[in-house]
Amino acid sequence: LPDQEDKEQNPTDQEQRNSDSIRISSVRPSNTYRRWLWVAVLAFFVIAGQTIATLVGRLYFDGGGKSSWMQTLVQLVGFPILLPFYFFSPTKEHETTDSNARQPSPVRAVSVYAVLGLLYLAVCYLYSIGLHYLPVSTFSLITASQLAFNAAFSYFLNSQKLTPFILNSVLILTISSALLAFNNEETDSAKVSKAEYITGFICTVGSSAAYGLYLSLQELTLRKILKRATFSQVMEMIIYMGLISSCACMIGLFASGEWKTLTHEMQQFKTGKVSYIMNLVWTTVAWQLFTIGGTGLIFELSALFSNAINAVGLPVIPILAVFIFHDKMNGLKVIAMVLALWGFASYVYQNYLDDKRNEEQS
Repeated sequence: LPDQEDKEQNPTDQEQRNSDSIRISSVRPSNTYRRWLWVAVLAFFVIAGQTIATLVGRLYFDGGGKSSWMQTLVQLVGFPILLPFYFFSPTKEHETTDSNARQPSPVRAVSVYAVLGLLYLAVCYLYSIGLHYLPVSTFSLITASQLAFNAAFSYFLNSQKLTPFILNSVLILTISSALLAFNNEETDSAKVSKAEYITGFICTVGSSAAYGLYLSLQELTLRKILKRATFSQVMEMIIYMGLISSCACMIGLFASGEWKTLTHEMQQFKTGKVSYIMNLVWTTVAWQLFTIGGTGLIFELSALFSNAINAVGLPVIPILAVFIFHDKMNGLKVIAMVLALWGFASYVYQNYLDDKRNEEQS
């Protein structure tokens, strides 16, 4: 009886738990909606940035541009655009980050930035060569294979679970890209040789593989090495990486001698000097939007999800390329596109199952 009376007179623990439950249930949906709204904005940056940058970059080569190093540089040199995001970005701590964890030494941090920056430089350079020699539609379909590469690297580096649906996605995307190896075609605006086509194909596949590795290493860096807590600190990492990769790209531009032809390129550009400059400016801006969105999605979710969002823009670029560059959409490309969309849908369905399972457990 005394115990029962004490429980009746001191129901504070149960009331407190009920109160906390009500408070959590009323706040959690709001936080969830806010978070997914932010994810939607980042996804828009990825799709829009990737689409605009690819199409405008192709216009550079069609207009008379020939410097792969210049196209690489515009993908990297726009990092100062990120400074406003660095100062005014959200500072919510990531759920899985230990805020009390010891931060790495400056030497270690700079070493990590240098490795990632140089790897991203290689990605962009291979990307530029592929875009130079391949039709946009073929190029964009091949780049969808980066999701398969990212899944494989994430399995080994970030303990990503490879469920049957993700394995199906990897297999389908690999087949989709492999089919295009048998697609023998030339661009309408600038005829390329068989050797140049093969070079473009190999460089595009290499770029996709390197980008998959880059995203996995970036996720590993954020969660295991640098232990960053806020999005503004993620921006700090991107800015330092952009500085390192831009300096290395400038060395490549001058060492290759391509800088000597830039003035002649601008003067001979089909649509004029102003158009040449604006082409490079808008390519730079578009790539930085893509960088913000992609890194933000890694921070909020995972590298594999960020790469999956890249695949959402898959049907957009080939369709626009048919109207803008008059690319031929033959049967092999259509099959490759359908397979790529199938692979992406398989991955999205696996994410749906994971979210549903997490909701049931909570």
